[in-house]
Amino acid sequence: MIALLARDLALAVRAGGGFGLGLAFFLIVVTLVPFGVGPEGGVLARIAPGILWLGALLACLLSLDRIFALDYEDGSLDLLATAPIPLEGVVTIKAAAHWITTGLPLVAAAPVFGILLHLEGAGFFWLTASLALGTPALSVLGTFGAALTVGLKRGGLLLSLLVLPLYVPTLIFGAELVRRGVAGMETTTPLLMLAGITAATVALVPFASAAAIRVNLR
Repeated sequence: MIALLARDLALAVRAGGGFGLGLAFFLIVVTLVPFGVGPEGGVLARIAPGILWLGALLACLLSLDRIFALDYEDGSLDLLATAPIPLEGVVTIKAAAHWITTGLPLVAAAPVFGILLHLEGAGFFWLTASLALGTPALSVLGTFGAALTVGLKRGGLLLSLLVLPLYVPTLIFGAELVRRGVAGMETTTPLLMLAGITAATVALVPFASAAAIRVNLR
């Protein structure tokens, strides 16, 4: 399992377009928002939690199509499907590699980008905490969309259409957690909901993704 994780991380770096592309897209979204809504600090501070979460969510989409595509093209996916490692474990490792190369850099960079949107002081902690708790769910859900579209030419748009509706609950509770943290309100409910979504996703979605891969490989 560790060897598979190291291999996926090496492939992600070698293929390019990993954390660098996600961070660049995140920065572009954050930079363009003041041009669209105006430079007023009060307005930017109010919408900062939602914009930062939305930017991170969209940045995660950029590399989803490559989760299984490289293995499918060189035939490695067929070998992984018949390996002693359960296919559900392979999917989990793929999701972990995607989070390390895409989600983790976004978590680290979000507080810096929050400065550009005048995010208030208390929001930096809650933004980092919510992204660290919620982005693993984005990566795991992404494996399901990638499994459904593996082998399809130009399946990136279809992948986005399949995955985006599944991302909505994570987006809602992640942004709400930051908003309540900034306002000094009770954060227990969105925190527990976000943690529950991530836990349920990590526990259940790999089985659905593995089943979709088996169907596509028949």
